[in-house]
Amino acid sequence: MTVLYRTYRPSKWSEVVGQNQIVVALKDAISSKHVAHAYLFSGSRGTGKTSIARILAHALDTAGEDVYEIDAASNRGIDDIRHLRDHVAVLPFSSMYKVYIIDEVHMLSKDAWNALLKTLEEPPSHVIFILATTELEKVPDTIISRCQTFIFKRPSRDIVRIHISDIAKREGYSLDAGAADLIALLGDGSFRDALGTLEKVIASSSGLKDKSIINRAAVENITGAPKSEIVNALIEQISAKDADKALATIGKAVESGLSMNIFITLVLEKMRFILLVQNSPSSQDQVKSRTSLDDWAFISTQAGKKTMTVVVLSAVLQASIETSRASIESLPLELAVSKICV
Repeated sequence: MTVLYRTYRPSKWSEVVGQNQIVVALKDAISSKHVAHAYLFSGSRGTGKTSIARILAHALDTAGEDVYEIDAASNRGIDDIRHLRDHVAVLPFSSMYKVYIIDEVHMLSKDAWNALLKTLEEPPSHVIFILATTELEKVPDTIISRCQTFIFKRPSRDIVRIHISDIAKREGYSLDAGAADLIALLGDGSFRDALGTLEKVIASSSGLKDKSIINRAAVENITGAPKSEIVNALIEQISAKDADKALATIGKAVESGLSMNIFITLVLEKMRFILLVQNSPSSQDQVKSRTSLDDWAFISTQAGKKTMTVVVLSAVLQASIETSRASIESLPLELAVSKICV
């Protein structure tokens, strides 16, 4: 099977998802003939920086032979940049512009930065630089000041969920609401990572009874993500204020090697859904659209018990904030459970 991220990489403006403001700004710059000679695209991995750089080059009618992609992680020295400076002076083969896309530009050495700065200060009229980075803070201010900067935002989980559901359908598969939502969560704000997870799930779907329908349980089994059963068990135990069983459940999650960040996120989100359904009947349709049939049954049952409180949710929320920086990842959740179950 072809790698999904490459197959569905956007190749024109209309295919870009989640970066509408950037697309509009770049299209306007081209139509008004106010194209900058240096752009800096920054944002987390898998948000479309390189794809949009390629689309921009294509929109400027730059032939493939005049587009150069450079990985700064592998070409980070001053000699590499000096070679680039010599190359820049040569006119394009068949286009108005030569476009240089430099990925992971923050990896350049100090001397390389200084060499690149000289080129950016007086760029030839036929050259456009597009620098891409996941770590803007490592790019010198002198470079930033000479570029038109665009910050690529992480797509929301809803945007990723809709996107991967659409791609799964094009591949001949159907994701139920719970499966799509879990894959989007595992993607962690990256289209590329979410599609990588979807590809893994599809590749392993031969063992499913109905190969065209993928449910949340299948995604859990294939990816090793926390199963709904353990998430539900913890919520029930917290609601019953059974500290012994709740702490034992957290211990099982740790022993099975589950990511505590993902585990607590799933617990927190399901608790939120219960609180919403419990207190806002008008939210039911929205919650139902995000969950599998089994999860919806659990959520609606728990909401009917009226045991989910703001205090409980706040304690788990605080634990989720502290989990990523705790030396013992499970400790914040264990402390929260101990407080709740007093």
